[in-house]
Amino acid sequence: MQTPRTVSDTKRAFYAAHTRPIHSIYRRFIEELLVELHLLRVNVEFRYSPLFALGVVSAYEQFMEGYRPEGDRANIFQALCRAEELDPQQLQADAASWQQYQGLPLQQIIEQLQSEQVGAPLSSLKEDGKYSRLLAIGLYGFLQQLAGDLTSNLNDTLDQLAPVVSLPIEKVKRDLELYRSNLEKMSQARSLMQELVEQERKRRASVEPAPTDRIDTSSDAPA
Repeated sequence: MQTPRTVSDTKRAFYAAHTRPIHSIYRRFIEELLVELHLLRVNVEFRYSPLFALGVVSAYEQFMEGYRPEGDRANIFQALCRAEELDPQQLQADAASWQQYQGLPLQQIIEQLQSEQVGAPLSSLKEDGKYSRLLAIGLYGFLQQLAGDLTSNLNDTLDQLAPVVSLPIEKVKRDLELYRSNLEKMSQARSLMQELVEQERKRRASVEPAPTDRIDTSSDAPA
């Protein structure tokens, strides 16, 4: 019988795949996501779905916004997925499939969910399975794509969806309240980091010696 992978195994796999250092304000998010995904995937009730994919991709993109160097952001995502034995291309494709609903009003979405013939990926909102915070984040990312960005009055929107989705809406509300709070904290941390970088740049510029004109010390040639 194969021994189940541990959280330590997952972290080792990640850092073996991505060997460059990760800035401290982003490293905490990455390690927490590694643990969350690991614990979720070893649970026997876990079911992969397009909503899960949207949750993973949305969380990653929103928390890793502004990461430098830009090229490392894609590499970190690849390493994260492979450490969790997930296909990064499938995750991104399934997350992108939700764009077909972009700009639709909520009432039209509700009518589709009430239909017995609702298609994928919308049908994953009606699937039973183990609830996780990433499903709530997936729903949040989906609502951001709809007409008028339906996250401004989030609780009202969730109450309207409650009768037609399988997600535990009260848990969704609590998880998204914390998620949005953490996004705001990350935004503030990024702003502070940018201010510190700019201050250091100005400090270095102020202490560097100004260039001096070259003085010609050679004597004039005799007439």
